[in-house]
Amino acid sequence: MPIYESPDGGQTIYERLPGSSARELIKDNRTVDGRPLHEHIMESKMWGEIHRMAKTNPTIKHALDEVILLYQLSK
Repeated sequence: MPIYESPDGGQTIYERLPGSSARELIKDNRTVDGRPLHEHIMESKMWGEIHRMAKTNPTIKHALDEVILLYQLSK
C-alpha cells in the first residue's frame, strides 16, 4: 500500500512505497512563480473588480490608466 506525503501542507503530494525513499510527484498546486494557484485566482479576481470599479470611479480609473501606461512603457 503506498504512502502519501506532503512537505508543504498539501500544495504538493508525493507517493512512495513503504521502505523506499524514491517518491513520485502526484499533485502540484503551485504555479511557475511558486505561489499557490488560489493566490493567482484571487489576484485575477481582484483585477477584474478593479476594472469594473474603474467604470464608475474616476479616481480608480485614473490610477488604472496610469498602471496600464507604465505597463505598456515597460514592455
